[in-house]
Amino acid sequence: MSEQRQRYDYRYREPVEPDWRRFPGWWDVTAAQWRDPQWQRAHCVKNVRQLRATTGDLLDDAFFADLTLDQERSATMSLLLPPHILNTMVPDHVWDTDRLYADPVRRYMLPVASDRHPRWPSHPYATRDSLHEAEMWVREGLTHRYPTKVLAEVVSTCPQYCGHCTRMDLVGPSTPQVTKYRFALKPADRLTGMIEYLRATPGVRDVVVSGGDVANLPWPRLEEFLDRLLEIDSVRDIRLASKALAGLPQHWLGDDVRAGMARVAGVARRRGVGLAVHTHVNAVQQVTPLVAEAARAMLEAGVRDVRNQGVLMDGVNATRQALLDLCFGLLDGAGITPYYFYLCDMIPQSEHWRLSLAEAQRLQDSIMGYLPGFATPRLVCDVPYAGKRWVHQVTDYDRETGISRWTPSFDTTAAGTPEQACHYYDPLHTLPESGRRHWLTATGDDLTPALSAHS
Repeated sequence: MSEQRQRYDYRYREPVEPDWRRFPGWWDVTAAQWRDPQWQRAHCVKNVRQLRATTGDLLDDAFFADLTLDQERSATMSLLLPPHILNTMVPDHVWDTDRLYADPVRRYMLPVASDRHPRWPSHPYATRDSLHEAEMWVREGLTHRYPTKVLAEVVSTCPQYCGHCTRMDLVGPSTPQVTKYRFALKPADRLTGMIEYLRATPGVRDVVVSGGDVANLPWPRLEEFLDRLLEIDSVRDIRLASKALAGLPQHWLGDDVRAGMARVAGVARRRGVGLAVHTHVNAVQQVTPLVAEAARAMLEAGVRDVRNQGVLMDGVNATRQALLDLCFGLLDGAGITPYYFYLCDMIPQSEHWRLSLAEAQRLQDSIMGYLPGFATPRLVCDVPYAGKRWVHQVTDYDRETGISRWTPSFDTTAAGTPEQACHYYDPLHTLPESGRRHWLTATGDDLTPALSAHS
Protein backbone atom coordinates (compact mmCIF):
# COMPACT_ATOMS: atom_id res chain seq x y z
CA MET A 1 0.00 0.00 0.00
CA SER A 2 1.31 3.47 -0.87
CA GLU A 3 2.21 5.86 1.92
CA GLN A 4 -0.63 8.09 0.77
CA ARG A 5 -3.17 5.47 1.86
CA GLN A 6 -1.39 4.07 4.91
CA ARG A 7 -2.97 4.56 8.30
CA TYR A 8 -2.06 7.51 10.48
CA ASP A 9 -3.10 7.37 14.13
CA TYR A 10 -3.36 10.73 15.83
CA ARG A 11 -1.95 10.96 19.34
CA TYR A 12 -1.75 14.13 21.40
CA ARG A 13 1.83 14.61 22.57
CA GLU A 14 2.66 17.02 25.36
CA PRO A 15 5.83 18.98 24.49
CA VAL A 16 8.83 18.13 26.63
CA GLU A 17 11.91 20.30 27.18
CA PRO A 18 14.97 18.07 26.67
CA ASP A 19 17.41 17.93 29.59
CA TRP A 20 20.37 20.12 28.61
CA ARG A 21 22.37 18.73 31.54
CA ARG A 22 23.05 15.57 29.51
CA PHE A 23 25.76 17.62 27.76
CA PRO A 24 29.08 17.62 29.67
CA GLY A 25 29.54 21.33 28.96
CA TRP A 26 26.16 22.26 30.48
CA TRP A 27 25.83 19.88 33.40
CA ASP A 28 25.70 22.76 35.90
CA VAL A 29 23.54 25.21 33.91
CA THR A 30 20.52 26.29 35.94
CA ALA A 31 16.96 26.69 34.66
CA ALA A 32 17.27 30.45 35.15
CA GLN A 33 20.40 30.55 33.01
CA TRP A 34 18.74 28.44 30.33
CA ARG A 35 15.82 30.90 30.14
CA ASP A 36 18.15 33.88 29.85
CA PRO A 37 18.45 35.05 26.22
CA GLN A 38 21.81 36.64 26.90
CA TRP A 39 23.17 33.38 28.31
CA GLN A 40 21.89 31.58 25.21
CA ARG A 41 23.52 34.07 22.85
CA ALA A 42 26.80 34.09 24.79
CA HIS A 43 27.04 30.29 24.68
CA CYS A 44 26.24 29.75 21.01
CA VAL A 45 28.37 27.12 19.30
CA LYS A 46 30.30 28.90 16.54
CA ASN A 47 33.03 26.41 15.65
CA VAL A 48 34.18 22.83 16.02
CA ARG A 49 36.24 23.60 19.12
CA GLN A 50 33.20 24.93 20.98
CA LEU A 51 31.11 21.92 19.93
CA ARG A 52 33.81 19.62 21.34
CA ALA A 53 33.82 21.56 24.61
CA THR A 54 30.04 21.22 24.87
CA THR A 55 29.80 17.54 24.00
CA GLY A 56 32.93 16.30 25.75
CA ASP A 57 33.67 12.71 24.77
CA LEU A 58 30.14 11.89 23.55
CA LEU A 59 31.05 12.02 19.84
CA ASP A 60 33.68 10.22 17.78
CA ASP A 61 36.55 12.17 16.27
CA ALA A 62 35.25 11.13 12.85
CA PHE A 63 32.18 13.33 13.28
CA PHE A 64 34.27 16.41 14.01
CA ALA A 65 36.47 15.65 11.01
CA ASP A 66 33.33 15.35 8.86
CA LEU A 67 32.07 18.69 10.17
CA THR A 68 35.44 20.39 9.69
CA LEU A 69 35.65 19.19 6.09
CA ASP A 70 32.19 20.56 5.36
CA GLN A 71 32.99 23.93 6.89
CA GLU A 72 36.20 24.16 4.85
CA ARG A 73 34.87 22.96 1.48
CA SER A 74 31.08 23.13 1.21
CA ALA A 75 29.18 25.13 3.82
CA THR A 76 27.45 28.25 2.53
CA MET A 77 26.48 29.33 6.06
CA SER A 78 28.67 29.81 9.10
CA LEU A 79 28.19 27.66 12.16
CA LEU A 80 25.99 29.40 14.74
CA LEU A 81 23.82 27.27 17.02
CA PRO A 82 22.22 28.51 20.25
CA PRO A 83 22.20 25.96 23.05
CA HIS A 84 18.42 25.67 22.69
CA ILE A 85 18.74 24.36 19.12
CA LEU A 86 21.52 21.93 19.98
CA ASN A 87 19.36 20.64 22.81
CA THR A 88 16.58 19.66 20.38
CA MET A 89 18.95 17.30 18.56
CA VAL A 90 18.65 13.72 19.84
CA PRO A 91 16.30 15.06 22.51
CA ASP A 92 15.55 11.74 24.28
CA HIS A 93 19.04 10.36 24.72
CA VAL A 94 22.57 11.21 25.72
CA TRP A 95 24.27 12.04 22.45
CA ASP A 96 26.25 9.48 20.52
CA THR A 97 27.63 9.68 17.00
CA ASP A 98 25.15 7.37 15.27
CA ARG A 99 22.09 9.02 16.80
CA LEU A 100 23.39 12.47 15.95
CA TYR A 101 24.05 11.57 12.33
CA ALA A 102 20.45 10.32 11.98
CA ASP A 103 18.82 13.27 13.74
CA PRO A 104 16.58 15.44 11.49
CA VAL A 105 17.41 18.74 13.20
CA ARG A 106 21.12 17.98 12.92
CA ARG A 107 20.68 17.25 9.21
CA TYR A 108 19.66 20.80 8.40
CA MET A 109 21.19 22.84 11.22
CA LEU A 110 24.58 21.08 11.51
CA PRO A 111 25.40 19.70 8.04
CA VAL A 112 28.54 17.64 7.52
CA ALA A 113 30.49 16.73 4.41
CA SER A 114 29.10 13.20 4.18
CA ASP A 115 25.56 14.63 3.93
CA ARG A 116 26.28 16.32 0.58
CA HIS A 117 25.52 14.43 -2.59
CA PRO A 118 28.82 12.83 -3.67
CA ARG A 119 28.41 13.56 -7.41
CA TRP A 120 25.87 16.38 -7.67
CA PRO A 121 26.06 18.56 -4.54
CA SER A 122 24.67 21.49 -6.58
CA HIS A 123 22.29 21.71 -9.50
CA PRO A 124 23.81 23.23 -12.67
CA TYR A 125 21.31 26.09 -12.38
CA ALA A 126 21.83 26.71 -8.66
CA THR A 127 22.56 30.35 -7.86
CA ARG A 128 23.45 32.27 -4.76
CA ASP A 129 20.38 34.52 -5.01
CA SER A 130 18.13 31.80 -6.37
CA LEU A 131 14.93 33.87 -6.22
CA HIS A 132 16.57 36.96 -7.75
CA GLU A 133 15.39 39.06 -4.83
CA ALA A 134 18.20 41.59 -5.15
CA GLU A 135 17.22 42.20 -8.78
CA MET A 136 13.86 43.37 -7.44
CA TRP A 137 15.18 45.75 -4.80
CA VAL A 138 13.39 49.08 -5.07
CA ARG A 139 15.45 50.32 -2.15
CA GLU A 140 18.42 48.54 -0.64
CA GLY A 141 17.01 45.47 1.10
CA LEU A 142 13.40 46.12 0.01
CA THR A 143 12.20 43.53 -2.52
CA HIS A 144 9.01 44.42 -4.43
CA ARG A 145 8.36 41.05 -6.02
CA TYR A 146 4.57 40.77 -5.80
CA PRO A 147 2.04 43.43 -6.84
CA THR A 148 0.71 44.14 -3.32
CA LYS A 149 3.51 42.79 -1.09
CA VAL A 150 7.10 43.65 -0.25
CA LEU A 151 9.90 41.98 1.68
CA ALA A 152 11.90 44.23 4.00
CA GLU A 153 15.30 42.77 4.87
CA VAL A 154 15.95 44.87 7.93
CA VAL A 155 19.02 43.00 9.16
CA SER A 156 21.49 40.57 7.59
CA THR A 157 22.21 38.35 10.60
CA CYS A 158 20.33 35.72 12.62
CA PRO A 159 20.61 34.21 16.11
CA GLN A 160 21.18 30.89 14.30
CA TYR A 161 22.21 29.91 10.79
CA CYS A 162 20.39 27.22 8.80
CA GLY A 163 22.42 25.29 6.25
CA HIS A 164 19.68 25.60 3.60
CA CYS A 165 19.18 29.38 3.97
CA THR A 166 17.62 30.81 0.81
CA ARG A 167 19.39 34.13 1.49
CA MET A 168 22.83 32.56 1.89
CA ASP A 169 24.08 35.24 -0.50
CA LEU A 170 23.43 37.99 2.06
CA VAL A 171 22.92 36.52 5.52
CA GLY A 172 25.68 35.92 8.01
CA PRO A 173 29.46 36.17 7.85
CA SER A 174 31.40 34.92 4.84
CA THR A 175 32.54 31.32 4.63
CA PRO A 176 35.57 29.89 2.80
CA GLN A 177 33.23 29.21 -0.15
CA VAL A 178 31.07 32.35 -0.14
CA THR A 179 32.03 35.98 0.22
CA LYS A 180 28.74 37.47 1.35
CA TYR A 181 27.13 40.55 -0.10
CA ARG A 182 27.07 43.48 2.31
CA PHE A 183 24.57 46.32 2.59
CA ALA A 184 26.14 49.61 1.57
CA LEU A 185 23.84 51.97 3.47
CA LYS A 186 23.83 52.61 7.19
CA PRO A 187 21.00 50.72 8.93
CA ALA A 188 19.03 53.87 9.77
CA ASP A 189 19.29 55.17 6.20
CA ARG A 190 18.28 51.81 4.76
CA LEU A 191 15.16 51.58 6.93
CA THR A 192 14.23 55.18 6.18
CA GLY A 193 14.52 54.48 2.47
CA MET A 194 12.09 51.59 2.84
CA ILE A 195 9.56 53.74 4.68
CA GLU A 196 9.82 56.48 2.06
CA TYR A 197 9.17 54.01 -0.74
CA LEU A 198 6.13 52.55 1.00
CA ARG A 199 4.67 55.98 1.67
CA ALA A 200 5.01 56.74 -2.04
CA THR A 201 3.61 53.37 -3.16
CA PRO A 202 0.04 52.97 -1.87
CA GLY A 203 -0.47 49.81 -3.92
CA VAL A 204 1.52 47.89 -1.29
CA ARG A 205 -0.63 46.67 1.59
CA ASP A 206 1.46 43.79 2.99
CA VAL A 207 4.98 44.04 4.45
CA VAL A 208 7.04 41.02 5.48
CA VAL A 209 9.69 42.24 7.91
CA SER A 210 12.56 39.79 7.73
CA GLY A 211 16.27 39.61 7.07
CA GLY A 212 18.12 37.70 8.46
CA ASP A 213 15.97 37.45 11.54
CA VAL A 214 14.15 40.34 13.20
CA ALA A 215 15.26 38.95 16.57
CA ASN A 216 18.73 40.31 15.74
CA LEU A 217 17.51 43.87 15.27
CA PRO A 218 17.64 45.63 18.66
CA TRP A 219 14.08 45.88 19.92
CA PRO A 220 13.92 49.71 20.13
CA ARG A 221 15.00 49.97 16.47
CA LEU A 222 12.51 47.28 15.37
CA GLU A 223 9.67 48.90 17.31
CA GLU A 224 10.48 52.29 15.79
CA PHE A 225 10.38 50.76 12.29
CA LEU A 226 7.07 49.03 13.00
CA ASP A 227 5.58 52.25 14.37
CA ARG A 228 6.56 54.04 11.17
CA LEU A 229 5.01 51.26 9.09
CA LEU A 230 1.80 51.57 11.08
CA GLU A 231 1.59 55.27 10.20
CA ILE A 232 1.21 54.38 6.50
CA ASP A 233 -2.49 54.11 5.67
CA SER A 234 -2.05 51.64 2.82
CA VAL A 235 -0.20 49.08 4.98
CA ARG A 236 -2.81 46.59 6.23
CA ASP A 237 -0.73 43.51 7.07
CA ILE A 238 2.65 43.20 8.77
CA ARG A 239 4.40 39.88 9.22
CA LEU A 240 7.48 39.50 11.39
CA ALA A 241 9.74 36.63 10.30
CA SER A 242 11.75 35.00 13.07
CA LYS A 243 13.11 31.48 13.24
CA ALA A 244 14.32 32.56 16.67
CA LEU A 245 10.82 31.93 18.02
CA ALA A 246 11.79 28.26 17.64
CA GLY A 247 15.58 28.55 17.77
CA LEU A 248 15.95 31.11 20.57
CA PRO A 249 12.50 31.39 22.20
CA GLN A 250 14.11 33.02 25.20
CA HIS A 251 14.44 36.22 23.13
CA TRP A 252 10.69 36.44 22.58
CA LEU A 253 10.03 35.75 26.27
CA GLY A 254 12.09 38.73 27.42
CA ASP A 255 10.11 41.34 29.37
CA ASP A 256 11.19 44.15 27.03
CA VAL A 257 10.19 42.26 23.90
CA ARG A 258 6.83 41.13 25.30
CA ALA A 259 5.98 44.64 26.46
CA GLY A 260 7.10 46.11 23.14
CA MET A 261 5.06 43.60 21.14
CA ALA A 262 2.01 44.46 23.23
CA ARG A 263 2.48 48.15 22.40
CA VAL A 264 2.89 47.49 18.67
CA ALA A 265 -0.01 45.02 18.61
CA GLY A 266 -2.22 47.55 20.36
CA VAL A 267 -1.51 50.18 17.71
CA ALA A 268 -2.08 47.62 14.96
CA ARG A 269 -5.39 46.54 16.46
CA ARG A 270 -6.64 50.12 16.76
CA ARG A 271 -5.69 50.75 13.14
CA GLY A 272 -7.22 47.50 11.91
CA VAL A 273 -3.85 46.16 10.73
CA GLY A 274 -3.10 42.45 10.89
CA LEU A 275 0.11 41.73 12.82
CA ALA A 276 1.49 38.19 12.72
CA VAL A 277 4.69 36.34 13.59
CA HIS A 278 6.09 33.74 11.20
CA THR A 279 8.59 31.19 12.41
CA HIS A 280 10.44 28.23 10.88
CA VAL A 281 10.15 24.76 12.40
CA ASN A 282 11.02 21.67 10.36
CA ALA A 283 10.84 18.79 12.86
CA VAL A 284 8.32 18.05 15.61
CA GLN A 285 11.02 17.64 18.27
CA GLN A 286 11.68 21.38 17.98
CA VAL A 287 8.26 22.13 19.49
CA THR A 288 9.33 22.36 23.13
CA PRO A 289 7.54 23.94 26.11
CA LEU A 290 9.72 27.06 25.75
CA VAL A 291 8.72 27.40 22.09
CA ALA A 292 5.07 26.95 23.06
CA GLU A 293 5.45 29.55 25.81
CA ALA A 294 7.02 32.03 23.40
CA ALA A 295 4.31 31.51 20.77
CA ARG A 296 1.55 31.97 23.32
CA ALA A 297 3.29 35.04 24.73
CA MET A 298 3.05 36.62 21.28
CA LEU A 299 -0.63 35.72 21.01
CA GLU A 300 -1.26 37.14 24.49
CA ALA A 301 0.58 40.31 23.44
CA GLY A 302 -2.05 40.73 20.74
CA VAL A 303 -0.62 39.44 17.46
CA ARG A 304 -3.31 38.00 15.21
CA ASP A 305 -1.53 34.72 14.52
CA VAL A 306 1.72 32.80 14.85
CA ARG A 307 2.37 30.75 11.73
CA ASN A 308 5.00 28.27 10.61
CA GLN A 309 6.79 28.33 7.26
CA GLY A 310 8.87 25.19 6.96
CA VAL A 311 10.99 23.72 4.18
CA LEU A 312 10.55 20.23 2.77
CA MET A 313 13.86 18.41 3.13
CA ASP A 314 14.92 14.86 2.54
CA GLY A 315 15.90 13.16 5.78
CA VAL A 316 14.13 15.84 7.83
CA ASN A 317 10.39 15.89 7.18
CA ALA A 318 9.78 14.35 3.74
CA THR A 319 7.29 11.68 4.83
CA ARG A 320 3.60 11.89 5.59
CA GLN A 321 4.22 10.69 9.14
CA ALA A 322 6.83 13.37 9.80
CA LEU A 323 4.75 16.16 8.27
CA LEU A 324 1.57 15.26 10.12
CA ASP A 325 3.44 14.80 13.41
CA LEU A 326 5.00 18.23 12.93
CA CYS A 327 1.75 19.96 12.00
CA PHE A 328 -0.16 18.47 14.94
CA GLY A 329 2.76 19.26 17.23
CA LEU A 330 2.74 22.89 16.16
CA LEU A 331 -1.01 23.24 16.39
CA ASP A 332 -1.69 21.30 19.59
CA GLY A 333 1.56 21.85 21.42
CA ALA A 334 2.23 25.51 20.74
CA GLY A 335 -0.78 27.16 19.08
CA ILE A 336 1.27 27.73 15.91
CA THR A 337 -0.62 27.43 12.63
CA PRO A 338 1.03 25.27 9.94
CA TYR A 339 1.10 27.58 6.94
CA TYR A 340 3.60 26.74 4.20
CA PHE A 341 6.15 24.09 3.42
CA TYR A 342 8.46 25.15 0.61
CA LEU A 343 10.46 23.06 -1.76
CA CYS A 344 14.06 23.83 -0.87
CA ASP A 345 15.32 26.65 -3.07
CA MET A 346 17.97 26.04 -5.71
CA ILE A 347 20.98 27.37 -3.87
CA PRO A 348 24.45 25.78 -4.15
CA GLN A 349 25.21 22.70 -2.04
CA SER A 350 21.53 21.92 -1.42
CA GLU A 351 20.86 18.88 -3.63
CA HIS A 352 20.92 16.40 -0.75
CA TRP A 353 18.01 18.28 0.87
CA ARG A 354 15.89 18.92 -2.20
CA LEU A 355 12.89 16.84 -3.28
CA SER A 356 11.43 16.41 -6.72
CA LEU A 357 8.22 18.24 -7.55
CA ALA A 358 6.49 14.85 -7.95
CA GLU A 359 7.44 13.91 -4.40
CA ALA A 360 6.07 17.19 -3.06
CA GLN A 361 2.81 16.65 -4.94
CA ARG A 362 2.52 13.18 -3.44
CA LEU A 363 3.15 14.55 0.05
CA GLN A 364 0.50 17.25 -0.38
CA ASP A 365 -2.03 14.64 -1.42
CA SER A 366 -1.06 12.33 1.44
CA ILE A 367 -1.74 14.83 4.27
CA MET A 368 -5.15 15.99 3.08
CA GLY A 369 -8.09 15.17 5.33
CA TYR A 370 -6.23 14.82 8.63
CA LEU A 371 -5.74 18.39 9.81
CA PRO A 372 -8.36 21.12 10.15
CA GLY A 373 -8.66 23.01 6.88
CA PHE A 374 -7.22 26.22 8.35
CA ALA A 375 -4.18 24.29 9.58
CA THR A 376 -3.53 22.14 6.51
CA PRO A 377 -0.29 23.56 5.14
CA ARG A 378 0.14 24.39 1.47
CA LEU A 379 3.17 22.80 -0.12
CA VAL A 380 4.62 25.36 -2.48
CA CYS A 381 7.40 25.89 -4.96
CA ASP A 382 8.91 29.37 -4.81
CA VAL A 383 9.57 29.72 -8.52
CA PRO A 384 12.11 32.30 -9.69
CA TYR A 385 10.16 35.29 -11.04
CA ALA A 386 6.77 33.51 -10.81
CA GLY A 387 6.63 33.56 -7.01
CA LYS A 388 5.04 31.04 -4.66
CA ARG A 389 2.91 28.47 -6.50
CA TRP A 390 1.13 25.46 -5.02
CA VAL A 391 2.91 22.32 -6.16
CA HIS A 392 -0.10 21.24 -8.22
CA GLN A 393 -0.24 24.55 -10.11
CA VAL A 394 2.63 23.61 -12.41
CA THR A 395 1.94 24.43 -16.08
CA ASP A 396 4.20 21.77 -17.63
CA TYR A 397 6.33 19.12 -15.95
CA ASP A 398 8.73 16.74 -17.64
CA ARG A 399 9.46 14.08 -15.04
CA GLU A 400 12.24 12.59 -17.15
CA THR A 401 14.37 15.75 -17.16
CA GLY A 402 12.90 17.20 -13.98
CA ILE A 403 12.12 20.51 -15.70
CA SER A 404 8.90 22.22 -14.64
CA ARG A 405 7.44 25.41 -16.14
CA TRP A 406 5.21 27.74 -14.19
CA THR A 407 2.87 30.53 -15.25
CA PRO A 408 2.86 33.63 -13.04
CA SER A 409 -0.49 34.88 -11.78
CA PHE A 410 0.65 38.49 -12.17
CA ASP A 411 2.46 40.47 -14.83
CA THR A 412 6.22 40.02 -14.63
CA THR A 413 7.10 41.75 -17.89
CA ALA A 414 7.72 45.04 -16.10
CA ALA A 415 10.74 43.38 -14.53
CA GLY A 416 11.86 42.15 -17.93
CA THR A 417 10.94 38.56 -17.13
CA PRO A 418 9.52 36.52 -19.99
CA GLU A 419 7.16 33.74 -18.99
CA GLN A 420 9.51 31.06 -20.26
CA ALA A 421 12.05 32.08 -17.59
CA CYS A 422 9.80 30.72 -14.82
CA HIS A 423 11.26 27.27 -14.31
CA TYR A 424 12.16 24.96 -11.44
CA TYR A 425 14.37 21.86 -11.67
CA ASP A 426 14.26 18.57 -9.81
CA PRO A 427 17.47 17.32 -8.18
CA LEU A 428 19.48 15.32 -10.69
CA HIS A 429 19.83 12.27 -8.45
CA THR A 430 16.03 11.88 -8.42
CA LEU A 431 15.83 11.60 -12.21
CA PRO A 432 15.75 8.38 -14.22
CA GLU A 433 18.95 7.45 -16.02
CA SER A 434 17.67 8.96 -19.27
CA GLY A 435 17.10 12.28 -17.50
CA ARG A 436 20.58 12.28 -16.06
CA ARG A 437 22.00 11.61 -19.53
CA HIS A 438 20.05 14.63 -20.78
CA TRP A 439 21.81 16.87 -18.29
CA LEU A 440 25.22 15.34 -18.94
CA THR A 441 24.76 15.97 -22.66
CA ALA A 442 23.61 19.53 -22.04
CA THR A 443 26.25 20.56 -19.51
CA GLY A 444 29.15 18.15 -19.80
CA ASP A 445 30.37 15.67 -17.24
CA ASP A 446 30.96 18.21 -14.47
CA LEU A 447 27.53 19.19 -13.19
CA THR A 448 28.73 21.14 -10.18
CA PRO A 449 28.70 24.88 -10.96
CA ALA A 450 30.91 27.43 -9.35
CA LEU A 451 29.32 29.69 -6.76
CA SER A 452 28.17 32.49 -9.03
CA ALA A 453 28.48 36.12 -8.08
CA HIS A 454 25.73 38.10 -6.42
CA SER A 455 23.08 39.15 -8.91
